[in-house]
Amino acid sequence: MHAIPDIPTPLVEVRVQAWRDPGVPDAVLVGQPPSPANGQLILGPGADELGVDEQWLVRYRVTGTAGSAQVVPSAAGRSDHGWLVGTGQGSAAHWRAAGAALARAGLERANSAVVQVHLPPATTAPQAASLALGCVVGSHRYRVTGSAGDVVPSMTTVALIAPPGDGAGPIAEAVARAQVLGRATGLARDLANTPSGDKDPAWLADTAARLANGVSGLRATVRDERWLAEHGFGGVLAVGGGSARPPRLLELVWDPPGSPAEEHLVLVGKGITFDTGGISIKPADGMHLMRTDMSGGAAVIATLLAVGQLALPLRVTGLVPCAENHVSGAAYRPGDVVRQVNGTTTEVTNTDAEGRLVLADALAHAVHTLKPTTLVDVATLTGAMKVSLGLRTGGLFATERELAERIQAAGEGAGELWWPMPLIDDHADALRSDIADLRQCPPGPGGVTAAMFLREFTGGLPWAHLDIAGPARAEESYDEVNAGGTGFATRTLIELACSLTS
Repeated sequence: MHAIPDIPTPLVEVRVQAWRDPGVPDAVLVGQPPSPANGQLILGPGADELGVDEQWLVRYRVTGTAGSAQVVPSAAGRSDHGWLVGTGQGSAAHWRAAGAALARAGLERANSAVVQVHLPPATTAPQAASLALGCVVGSHRYRVTGSAGDVVPSMTTVALIAPPGDGAGPIAEAVARAQVLGRATGLARDLANTPSGDKDPAWLADTAARLANGVSGLRATVRDERWLAEHGFGGVLAVGGGSARPPRLLELVWDPPGSPAEEHLVLVGKGITFDTGGISIKPADGMHLMRTDMSGGAAVIATLLAVGQLALPLRVTGLVPCAENHVSGAAYRPGDVVRQVNGTTTEVTNTDAEGRLVLADALAHAVHTLKPTTLVDVATLTGAMKVSLGLRTGGLFATERELAERIQAAGEGAGELWWPMPLIDDHADALRSDIADLRQCPPGPGGVTAAMFLREFTGGLPWAHLDIAGPARAEESYDEVNAGGTGFATRTLIELACSLTS
């Protein structure tokens, strides 16, 4: 007997308080000055109250390294302990790592529900926001347990005591926004980590629709396999045909009154709830990770919820084609020809390249029915991108330089790294098939040719393709990222939407 967690799972709340007799902190921030004259670390407020001095730093070998959280007994007559949390040299990444370290330490060892931190006098609103973001995403935990084995962590809140002065207001505003981004990341992680035995296409679409109903003004529509057949979604139906659990199309719409009619951002996310590879079956090693093959769809779902919570004055639509790529007598085959939404025919050459087939349908549907001004898709699409960029950087393909630069800037602000990749027209002829309009997997560099295949369905619109095959999953925790589904691309998409409102 097991029970999957309620989604979204609980995350730490961060609140900001004005500096009024703050008392003894539970944690002290420790920084590394860029050019220390004598190697001396920078101790944040509260060190004296906690009883920490330079001798303690030497005794406990405190380094101030970003993301370190070391437990120290209190030397101030207290019976409990405190934490020295490293903020490194104070970059946004270091502040996020510090927040995550604080959250992890608090979840494991806090003696009370509220953990208090005194912010240093020069703390800026962006720094506090980065710390808060790290706290929220670092506190994320997803575990499937027996109901009797559930453990509720004692810490629920991190209280940031603003420096003396008038900075509490701007800091509180920045922290509130950071928490929206952090909770969106947590939701995307929840969806990606949910086991595929529970997470079929209907579950994913219906869960997103249920969550959308809690956001005023956000509309959700779930279309079933009959609707997909009536509207020509041949790619989605082919990929989902081998499973006893039929496909779905999720549509989330944010269209607030007063939003500019000329701007419409459409986001498309791959929603493959499990990927065996189909008849072109994957090796057994690593197949269990394919529960996260809908990470692109999870990012789109979480983004639309956050856009509604932020009440952005921008029309945004999210499309998530949901299917399970399975093996059965009804599975599609190499050599089949699939007719996509716009009538284009595709020769199937590898059933494990299913993502581009479902995305092609959704992109073509967006072009012909939604009239987007900007079109972005996100997917765990190609192993080639993992080889090219590793596990912490997303691949960015775009038809326009301005859009690529806007996405890179959004990622930089969100703490997600994107590397621009080329759309090489020398490979365009390889897309042509002898028996259909297009060949699903043309020869050449896999990440590039996959992107060029998708470009065929974008109608010449400003379009970007985000390949997150590497950073969507983490084998171990680092910085503010926890092992498992990472929620990568969620914050970038939110920041992208925000940038289009200015």
